[in-house]
Amino acid sequence: MPRSVALLAFALLFPHRSLAPRAPDTVRVEGGQVVGTITDGLRVFKGIPYAAAPVGALRWKPPQPVAAWSGAKSADAFSPECVQPPYPAGSAYFMPPEPMSEDCLYLNVWSAAAAGAKRPVMVWIHGGAWTRGAGSVGIYDGANLAKKGVVVVSLNYRLGSLGFLAHPELTAESPAHASGNYGMLDQVAALRWVQRHIAAFGGDASRVTIFGESAGSWSVNVLQASPLAAGLFHRAIGESGGRFAHNPTLAEAEQGGVALAASLGATSLAALRALPAEQLANARAFNTDVTVDGLLLTDQVARTFATKQHRIVPVLVGSNADEFTTLTSPALFPKTMDGYRKMAELRFPGMLAEFDAVYPVKTDADIAGAILGAGRDQSFTLEMRTWARFGSAAGAPAFLYQWTHVPPIPNPKWGAYHGSEIIYAFNNVRQRSDAPALDLRLSDQLSSYWVNFATSGNPNGPGLPHWPAYDRESEPYLELGDSVRVGQHLLKAQLDFLERVAERRRVP
Repeated sequence: MPRSVALLAFALLFPHRSLAPRAPDTVRVEGGQVVGTITDGLRVFKGIPYAAAPVGALRWKPPQPVAAWSGAKSADAFSPECVQPPYPAGSAYFMPPEPMSEDCLYLNVWSAAAAGAKRPVMVWIHGGAWTRGAGSVGIYDGANLAKKGVVVVSLNYRLGSLGFLAHPELTAESPAHASGNYGMLDQVAALRWVQRHIAAFGGDASRVTIFGESAGSWSVNVLQASPLAAGLFHRAIGESGGRFAHNPTLAEAEQGGVALAASLGATSLAALRALPAEQLANARAFNTDVTVDGLLLTDQVARTFATKQHRIVPVLVGSNADEFTTLTSPALFPKTMDGYRKMAELRFPGMLAEFDAVYPVKTDADIAGAILGAGRDQSFTLEMRTWARFGSAAGAPAFLYQWTHVPPIPNPKWGAYHGSEIIYAFNNVRQRSDAPALDLRLSDQLSSYWVNFATSGNPNGPGLPHWPAYDRESEPYLELGDSVRVGQHLLKAQLDFLERVAERRRVP
């Protein structure tokens, strides 16, 4: 599963926590006053609680209102990250450990506007396979986007089994008769907080864009399908991730929860709640996913979009040219044509000739490229085209892109890898004093497209190559690479084949 947080190299270049002294800035929110900082007109608030700590009896409960505090709460440092397992040391996404806690439902705000200024709002939802990540990762710093005229919010949400456990006992105690999806309910709670409070930070609650990458993009996709998110956002940006494949039913998810409890020797919900959070986060017998629970989701995401029951808003979606280079290891690939054919037949039974036609392999040297291409397209490129098609069919503008630029760090051999566009979307390449001119230009262009879209629902603006809206006939998309240009019918033969594969596998 995609696990998209910042690379270690980026984390070292863009520190997780800033210690620079700044002037104070006080705002009243639910719970009390928070004191942020002001530097050169930029207002920054870190670690604002948006829900009560989900600990003790509140573990595996929907987010509850914050507890009031006395005095003014300092908001000049990020909160702990939600409890999560570390990335393996050899992973491209490994990062040095940061403080973690089950008490982690906090958000952060960057703004260059005074209260009441009504700037567009961009709410960032981090990736990490719904098992890892945090809103405080260095490349998610919202300062440079805020300087372009938006208010930026990032947030933490519960992860892994602490955020997505469904269980019969949890369902039974729920007034909604639902369980699971707590991490997604956290996101809804954060968006409700934005609606109530963002005006005090200079934001316009009627112009909220949610944007995210990998599992953050999954989240954006799911929120579009959720009735709970109605009215909470007005545009959506998805980078490399959609959930149009089968979403587990509540009964299916409860079976997973029962299996997890058994693997941990917990014979009751009380016993599960008594377990250390780290033990639950590191449990291997749990597959994190969003559930059709009747509360967050009332139907499959794909069916909700197909029947136009989703939040019909402008969307900007896309994926990267080399998504899979950092998500799998060539050491696991078959080394011979015979082994490759056996693998392909298992993966695409009865469709091997069609597969060969769109992912041709003539020699052993072609095997890795075909596997990486098929993995990229099945997990990402097709999902994003599907999203653009649903958006366009519903009558809302949709804009499709492919990111092809190869960053100069940390490893050009990875190509335009999974997550490599994030630092450009936040316009944070400029934080490097030695950044190449091409990367600075592309960072400015990409972030401008994102800000323009958040402002008006259209990414186009002065000085930018024109980005046509998606339509089913010509299928235009914008290639975001060393040059920015319009293309048509992105990987059409490959995606059409994979769409037929998906149709065969679709659960009624």
